Amino acid sequence: MDLRFGDSKPTDEERAAVDALLGPPESSWEGADRSDADLRWARGGREARDRRDQLLPALHALNDRVGWISEGALDYVCRRLTVPPAEAYGVATFYAMFSVRPRPATVLHVCTDLACTAAGASELCATVEARLGPQSGVKVERSPCLGLCERAPATLTIRAGHPARLGVPPLGELEDEAVQAESGGPGAAAPGDGTGKGRRGRNTLHATAVCAPATPDQAIAAATAPETAPTEPAPETAVPQTGTPTLTLLHRIGTTDPTSLDDYRAHGGYTALRRAFALGPAAVIREVTDAGLVGRGGAAFPTGRKWQATAAQPDHPHYLVCNADESEPGTFKDRVLMEGDPYALVEAMTIAAYATGAHRGFLYLRGEYPRALARLTHAIEQARTRGLLGDDVLGQGYAFDIEIRRGAGAYICGEETALFNSIEGHRGEPRSKPPFPVEKGLFGKPTVENNVETLVNVLPILTMGAQAYAAIGTPTSTGPKLFCVSGTVARPGVYELPFGATLGELLTLAGVRDNLRAVLLGGAAGGFVRPDELDIPLTFEGTREAGTTLGSGVVMAFDDTVPLPRLLLRIAEFFRDESCGQCVPCRVGTVRQEEALHRIADRTGAAAADDIALLREVGRTMRDASICGLGQTAWNAVESAIDRLGAYE
Repeated sequence: MDLRFGDSKPTDEERAAVDALLGPPESSWEGADRSDADLRWARGGREARDRRDQLLPALHALNDRVGWISEGALDYVCRRLTVPPAEAYGVATFYAMFSVRPRPATVLHVCTDLACTAAGASELCATVEARLGPQSGVKVERSPCLGLCERAPATLTIRAGHPARLGVPPLGELEDEAVQAESGGPGAAAPGDGTGKGRRGRNTLHATAVCAPATPDQAIAAATAPETAPTEPAPETAVPQTGTPTLTLLHRIGTTDPTSLDDYRAHGGYTALRRAFALGPAAVIREVTDAGLVGRGGAAFPTGRKWQATAAQPDHPHYLVCNADESEPGTFKDRVLMEGDPYALVEAMTIAAYATGAHRGFLYLRGEYPRALARLTHAIEQARTRGLLGDDVLGQGYAFDIEIRRGAGAYICGEETALFNSIEGHRGEPRSKPPFPVEKGLFGKPTVENNVETLVNVLPILTMGAQAYAAIGTPTSTGPKLFCVSGTVARPGVYELPFGATLGELLTLAGVRDNLRAVLLGGAAGGFVRPDELDIPLTFEGTREAGTTLGSGVVMAFDDTVPLPRLLLRIAEFFRDESCGQCVPCRVGTVRQEEALHRIADRTGAAAADDIALLREVGRTMRDASICGLGQTAWNAVESAIDRLGAYE
């Protein structure tokens, strides 16, 4: 595809947004004024191509400052980074949070996913749209899951513009004024070094407001009069067990100040890292292996094996990637950890990098998590200032630093290789395997990738020892597990239980309501179970034997007031929207699945039989032939609802 933007020019505001990230252009080849020297040779091409991974941060800089990405602005980014316009356009249109068409500076995202749909999100969205109207200067967009399921229905307001002009601080604290000054103030991007090396891709902290649970009045106020918007509740409100002394992963949330490094250290922080340095990399990997830790993102791959395979690779450099792009409907545990205990993640990433021989880490964070962005940015800066990140961590001669990369609204980027492509400045499409990431991952180098919950589990392994950790849970599913409980329960939130507790025990803690109709395990990619199946043990093997999946720990309860066909249709819409379109089985199959569910939404019995047969055929094809887990699991929830719940009988 040959895409040219013609005579489109960037505005001064757009140029300033990009230059704040990349530094001023050095020649006319990059957009500076032409000089005689530029006529003699082209310079900087190789260096610019090495900065291809700055494409996504540059698009964020434009979106944060202007609210959308014009042709002139995109052309300027392409010149600065030597990226073909067609490829940059493909990246800009890949993400839901970006727009290449003019739109107002204020965008109100209303979550319409599973938990919010059950809580009346459709009515909320319709009311807000009707009351705001086209002259309000606010764009209302129906959004997939915002990760606020425990407080459904939820809205997120994002306002573009220079912070001095906005006069609205971001929701989510950066209490340390020195950090604000270094980053240009809340909302401003820090200048890059212009080399494409070192700490780059600094994140703007744009003006945002979160309302959850949201009423029409609150959502409108957040979009039009932000000073009157309600304050977002503290992270510990999402942890009903706050204060319970037996908690392992959540014990600091609600009991320590998440912005204070001193408070974190006073409550056991950095004890695990000191022990890691005392043990050495090989012994750390051995501890993680002996503890039986497996990935908590859903795949349940043994973490020690992954670390060992990466550490053993002769090719260097090695990279560490933390997958904080939790976009599964119903999942919000990583958000609570990052908002309530951000230093724990910084410490855990440092340990993982030390064990695997990595000196640079990337934290890929959901774009819909503004407070987590603020808290982690602050935590990383404080750790760097205090010698806990940088060239000489804790005086041990080990260099490691962390860079945050913001996602922009793409569920598929939760898949590890799609995430690598996103960081590198390409469309977030999964890669074929092999080669596996431990051999050729980010930038073609050996890479270890773990999600937030997996990494945070490393801390108790090192502080209590592998044997004590393995004694928690069951012999094959060791340690504690976080469960995200939402839907029709009295006390939704994140619960920590040892592996082996039953579904019924968890729902009893959450206060399951009468007339329970179904429970969805594992989110949209999981499966439904009946109310008479609550004795299922919450382990990887237990849910597998029961014909369902534990996934990332999503538990969504629905009573008989929630229309099941509408819920299934929303799941199908989600997978159709989130399919990257790379492979035919998923690209076509998700569309055919949604079409069939539309046809049978109001039919049952024999009238629906033909479409159900078609659904089964399409579902098997997606499961067998799709490249990645999105297409392979897109049929799971619908299949379980038909077979276990009799959804269309």
